[in-house]
Amino acid sequence: MSHIVSIRTQIKDAAAVRAACRRLNLAEPNVGTAELFSGSAHGLIVQLPDWVYPIACDVVSGDVRFDNFEGRWGQQRELDRFLQAYAVEVARLEARKQGHNVTEQELADGSIKLTIEVAGGGA
Repeated sequence: MSHIVSIRTQIKDAAAVRAACRRLNLAEPNVGTAELFSGSAHGLIVQLPDWVYPIACDVVSGDVRFDNFEGRWGQQRELDRFLQAYAVEVARLEARKQGHNVTEQELADGSIKLTIEVAGGGA
């Protein structure tokens, strides 16, 4: 049986943040404080491609703080790619913890289809 799932992503899993960075060939994130244009933010610091300021992922609250000045200091698509990679990695990690097999397929529109095989043959 197949299921469609929508996920509102909160960044709460440090291992998945690191896996998302590896997936996207980004530098390893570090815990610290990022200086943004209008202040600072603490958390796992991720530098997205061609962004002036990094993003800060607060894994306690789930919030992501960033300053891209409406796309002038960083393209939204790079943040979207990171959030998608994070969501995929969280799903993969959680499924594997429960002993399920995961397969992945990138679709023509850039979205990613995950298939999780549950013990007993259901999907």
